[in-house]
Amino acid sequence: MATKKVLHLDSNHPLMLEQLAEMGYTNVEDYTSCKETIEDSIHEYEGIILRSRFKIDASFLEKATRLKFIGRVGAGLENIDCDFAATKGIVLVAAPEGNQTAVGEHALGMLLTLFNKLNLVDQEVRQGVWIREGNRGIEIEGKTVGIIGYGHMGNAFAKRLQGFDCEVIFYDIKDHLENQYAKQVSLATLQERADILSLHVPQTPETIHLIDEAFIQQMEKPFWLINTARGKAVNTADLVHALESGKVRGAALDVLEYEKSSFENMFAQENLPQPLQYLIQSKQVLLSPHIAGWTIESKEKLAQTIIDKIRQQFH
Repeated sequence: MATKKVLHLDSNHPLMLEQLAEMGYTNVEDYTSCKETIEDSIHEYEGIILRSRFKIDASFLEKATRLKFIGRVGAGLENIDCDFAATKGIVLVAAPEGNQTAVGEHALGMLLTLFNKLNLVDQEVRQGVWIREGNRGIEIEGKTVGIIGYGHMGNAFAKRLQGFDCEVIFYDIKDHLENQYAKQVSLATLQERADILSLHVPQTPETIHLIDEAFIQQMEKPFWLINTARGKAVNTADLVHALESGKVRGAALDVLEYEKSSFENMFAQENLPQPLQYLIQSKQVLLSPHIAGWTIESKEKLAQTIIDKIRQQFH
């Protein structure tokens, strides 16, 4: 009987290796070889487990003649040629359920930090600066929070806004998603009413530069922006102009337009783009390094979700 081999391109929670072995798979870990080297042996594997190390494109998949599944330990699939994989009968297994709590909590934490200037006042106090009046915060209560994208992440954020006495509305390209946490509205209605805008969309051709100058100008009120989704959903240069004009009152960004496709080594280039330099220096902006879904608990949940889906599909 031929050995069933699974190639692991990124390290994950130990349960991934343990439970795949229990299902009869031989685990092969390769966290360093280049894509070309891996292509030479990819025909040996029935499964691939990865986060975002490199693109799984058509030429790579052509060589993966035995491949049955790709486990993406996360939510987004933009690094995989999903359409071509489908033509080959390859099952794509993602795990948006695994880090929805982490993303929802991180988005809320960023909003609270932005409203109360917690990142700024922490540094001031450490430097012996004690300013109270100049650091008055803003309350979520009474505001309208508009969410774009109401899948696992958007829903998780809306759920965590319960109890803040704010209105939560959302727009999604799918209909009939409304639940007890948020009301579904048209995009025009969201742009008319939202004080706070939170993005929870995947990266697709339709969502790249979704938030640009035209979109920002269609927002009725000055607003705060939160992005824990994908960096390319925001045109950074247009965001900078809006921050300068006051149309965007503040931005909390866990993701940036200039990230590499692997979401690593953001600062590898010597000369950072001017809009990014502005964000780094701006007191209106809160930044984190693409860690909204990156908790101790989510690492285990993501791995278990992938395992459960593989077991359900193939065992």
